[in-house]
Amino acid sequence: MFPLTVETFTYIMAACLFVIGILSLAAGITILVVKVMSGDLSEIAKQTARLAQKGIAEEVAGLVGNASTLLDSVNQLVRTATGVGIFLVLIGFPLIGIAYYLLSQLK
Repeated sequence: MFPLTVETFTYIMAACLFVIGILSLAAGITILVVKVMSGDLSEIAKQTARLAQKGIAEEVAGLVGNASTLLDSVNQLVRTATGVGIFLVLIGFPLIGIAYYLLSQLK
């Protein structure tokens, strides 16, 4: 076993915080990019809107209600995924900053 000094412990903690920060930042950016690039959700939203318009034109109340519920669910899904991505990005930057601060305090 090697001796664990305060300096070594600080290096290890800073390295762990830096790696976790980079992983969090990368995961957040990946989530945001995948949601932007995903055409499936936008296609579902377009088809649902088209279905709702058809239901309104033909006065089918149940169809319009179900289509609007589906559209709301898709919008909520997109907002939730975007929120998770932004949260991970916002957590990644402070973790990297804390790692830098710990390393800058060493003499």
